[in-house]
Amino acid sequence: MADLHAAALARTDQLYERVKRVIPPPEWASFAEDVDAILELKRARNAVVLAHNYQTPEIFHGIADIVGDSLLLAREAARVDADIIVLAGVHFMAETAKLLNPEKTVLIPDLAAGCSLAESITAQDVRLMRQRFQSVPIVTYVNTSAAVKAESDICCTSGNALRIVESLGADRVIMLPDEYLAQNIAAQTSVKIIAWKGHCEVHERFTPADVRQLRENHPGVTVLAHPECPPEVVAEADFAGSTAAMSDFVAAHPRGRHGTVVYDLTDFGLDPAERRATLRFYAERFGTRDEPTPG
Repeated sequence: MADLHAAALARTDQLYERVKRVIPPPEWASFAEDVDAILELKRARNAVVLAHNYQTPEIFHGIADIVGDSLLLAREAARVDADIIVLAGVHFMAETAKLLNPEKTVLIPDLAAGCSLAESITAQDVRLMRQRFQSVPIVTYVNTSAAVKAESDICCTSGNALRIVESLGADRVIMLPDEYLAQNIAAQTSVKIIAWKGHCEVHERFTPADVRQLRENHPGVTVLAHPECPPEVVAEADFAGSTAAMSDFVAAHPRGRHGTVVYDLTDFGLDPAERRATLRFYAERFGTRDEPTPG
């Protein structure tokens, strides 16, 4: 067993170079055999792993072939040349990959990997909304099930929602299912937005007081917020945008406005292990510090 472990460490040594600043050697040693085995399975089964940005570093940097936000993964899923697609994300992401690759096997590692936002609405709910607001176009966020998407007129992401809403040429638009995303878009357009009361269980936790406390505790910190946060939280942030937009912001401002760490508000809604993974993602990719410190 010791020889096998040593061999796995040796085969994954180059991968460890990618994450050695954020994963200590003893922790990597606990991952090496699994990483090595998964890489061998990928080769044997002609499989490709697509991983969301929120995955932990050993998956994001050590196993994944393609990484990004849900939109990027959906686009790349349609281009991959593999027999099996493994989607390291949640259900709606795997469903989207399957829709774009109906002839391929699409697997999700954890069947319990759901999304509170996607689970906040059903296809029947959409049909009832259409009956109530006849002739009003329905714009559905990509963070929804395939069944909900099928009942909609058009889908959007957090990055293109405003453009999609205004492209329809309608005075009123139904926007599903994220109430806060809808409210944040409504603040930027003259189109009347009819919203559903769905929320992300992470982003809905934040309050303006949380942001102000963060600034008090860490002077000079730059705060990023996703538009799934309540509008009053977005108003308190330095920058609001999609996961990809926040990633681009960090790349352009690796030490924040005042030379301190850039902090994604989403981190504070995650459990400690998930939070460390997101912090490490920024640290490894952009050179930010792992923890915010006073300027």
